[in-house]
Amino acid sequence: MCHNGYYQLRQLRLLVRSMSSDAVKTLVQAFISCCLDYCNSMFYGITDGLMSRLQSVQNAAARLVSGARRYDHITPVLQELHWLSVWRQVDFKMATVVYLSLSGMASLYLSADCQLVSDEGRQLRSANSRTCRQMDLQQLWR
Repeated sequence: MCHNGYYQLRQLRLLVRSMSSDAVKTLVQAFISCCLDYCNSMFYGITDGLMSRLQSVQNAAARLVSGARRYDHITPVLQELHWLSVWRQVDFKMATVVYLSLSGMASLYLSADCQLVSDEGRQLRSANSRTCRQMDLQQLWR
C-alpha cells in the first residue's frame, strides 16, 4: 500500500506545476486518499510502525497538495485540508461499523458478531450501558 501510494505521488508530482490547486486536490483525493480509506478497516490492530508508514503516505500527499516543505509541521496542513489522520480514520470506520451493526442497519453476518454485553442472557450491573462484548474485529472482515 505504501509503495503504491508513493509511486502515485511521484507520478502526480510531475503534473502539479501544470494544474490548478483544485485539480491537484481532486487527483490526490482520487488516487491516495481513496486508497487509504478503501480498506482502512483492515488496518485495525496493526502495529504502530506500520500505521506510521501509512500516515507518512498521507503526509506526503498533503505536502504535495498544499506545497508545504518536507520539514514543515503537517498537522495544520491536515486540518486545513479537513483530513483525518490514518489512525482516526480507522477508529471512525470501526465505530461506524459497530454502530450500524448494533442498530440493525449492517449485514447480518456483522450484526451477528457484534452484540451488546447485556444481550448475552446474563444480568450484569452494566446492563444499562451500551457496551459491546470484546471480539476479534479482524474476524469481521475475513
